[in-house]
Amino acid sequence: MQNASFRTPTLFASYPELIAAESTRHGGISPTPYNSLNLGINTDDLPENVAENRRIWFANWGLTEANVATSYQVHGTSVQVVTEPGRTSGFDALITNVPGLLVGVTVADCTPILVYDRLNRAVAAIHAGWRGTVGAIVTKTLLTMQQQYGTQPADCLAYIGTCIDACSFDVGMEVAAQFNPSRITIDPATGKALVDLKQANADQLRAFGLADNQLELSTYSTVLHNADYFSHRLERGVTGRMLAVIGCR
Repeated sequence: MQNASFRTPTLFASYPELIAAESTRHGGISPTPYNSLNLGINTDDLPENVAENRRIWFANWGLTEANVATSYQVHGTSVQVVTEPGRTSGFDALITNVPGLLVGVTVADCTPILVYDRLNRAVAAIHAGWRGTVGAIVTKTLLTMQQQYGTQPADCLAYIGTCIDACSFDVGMEVAAQFNPSRITIDPATGKALVDLKQANADQLRAFGLADNQLELSTYSTVLHNADYFSHRLERGVTGRMLAVIGCR
């Protein structure tokens, strides 16, 4: 299933039991600067606009908020094992093996990662900004899935979603020093360090044992494709949020 309001990772397309998608900024009712499909609860958009946007978006799969678990994200590395819908606080990764329950994270430059354990029908939704990335949130999530569900690398597929790309994500040297040097380049025009968040998170998936044919990296950028995605950095903090969700029917 595909429409202007979301994209489904190609890697997951052959699994009819799975719902997995990341939203775009199209198809909602919010006015500028949140135009139009702002799914972020913690924005200054009118709450009724966000609620209607979320209703519209979840209806693509015949779902409502009653099918979804999320958390107020804090740019940390805590992982929540989810068994029922609702909204908590303090977790940047959620995992579940409950059928009919989606887990989701909101983003507007940070990296969303969706993981599917095909054998155990367990899923993860991860929010990885630079702090979560250097804090190894992807690794911690996979290890938690292994402990909870017996997840093994060979059974996993993972999507590294739309975020700020390396060409746009310049950071100070004190931040750059926390990343693997292979994921840092220096902008010759500015002398600033540029971080590749997608590959830095993909490296954690590879280190856990996933092969490259078990990974899909979004070809889109929140900055370069700002007409389709929200970017907190480009839009100076006044913008909407996308949502990335995953779950088994």
